[in-house]
Amino acid sequence: MNILKSRETILGLAIFLLLALIASRFPAFVRPRNLANVFTDTSPLILLALGQMVVILTKCIDLSVAANLALCGMIAALMDGAGIPLVLILPAVIALGAALGGVNGLLVWKLGIPSIVVTLGTMTIFRGTIFLLTDGAWINAHQMSDAFKAFPRAVILGLPVMGWIAALVIAGFAVLLTRTPLGRAFYAVGGNPHAAVYTGISVGRTQCAAFVIAGALAGLTGYLWVARYAVAYVDIAGGFELDVVAACVIGGIAIAGGSGTVAGCVMGALFLGIIKNALPVVGVSPFWQMAISGSAILIAIAFNARGSRAPGRIILKQAEHKS
Repeated sequence: MNILKSRETILGLAIFLLLALIASRFPAFVRPRNLANVFTDTSPLILLALGQMVVILTKCIDLSVAANLALCGMIAALMDGAGIPLVLILPAVIALGAALGGVNGLLVWKLGIPSIVVTLGTMTIFRGTIFLLTDGAWINAHQMSDAFKAFPRAVILGLPVMGWIAALVIAGFAVLLTRTPLGRAFYAVGGNPHAAVYTGISVGRTQCAAFVIAGALAGLTGYLWVARYAVAYVDIAGGFELDVVAACVIGGIAIAGGSGTVAGCVMGALFLGIIKNALPVVGVSPFWQMAISGSAILIAIAFNARGSRAPGRIILKQAEHKS
């Protein structure tokens, strides 16, 4: 059946089976209120994974998203401490995140440095900048205003604002990637950069735009993260960039670029989010969570490799018959 060849369908079935397995031992886990909490907990991963998705689509990768998140979150907390209202903090950290992403994009575009090298360097710079700004000190809940902490936790129609923001961003990305020239350019640049140039698309500018979008989402997520957990420090979201890449890979985003969907990316993030929320409930060690996440990544990569190899063989076989 063709429908079973769809990555999104397989992921949906895997998530359904996972929920059914968990519900067999803990029925309360699948209650709507708890599922809304799981979605909200996974929202930071969804937001960063969508940003990472457009970067990967253009044959690049951004390993600095978690450090970008941490720096923007710390700046948001410092601005709140200085008495700046939230309506100014939010656009400021989104702009800061976009600028930091733009630095990555410009280095990749103008200097031709591989994105993995650029973002490894900026990842360290961003973390170091937080340390220089704060001398390694934490900003805790009592140092934050109530309005700053309350916004992402406010509940509208049963779902916290953080969850609604994730839902709006998902809808926006669905439109961006399927209905706009920029969305088509992301796929074209990643699928065949040489052909993209012949159609008038600037490969470097498109890759830079992808980094800016990923950075803006990291800036937004930085505020949401710090406000929700009411703490900011140097190592916040340490290692989270690996979860972001894992969500993309599990969701079927081709690491070589040019292929992937918003639905797959979101389901990849939800798959990891459900595992991370469910395993502690059933008493599984956090180390097993890492092992299970790693196994899911390996299975996804093997699945991707098998899926991308078959069409080539078919084309070659057809060519052999014609010759």
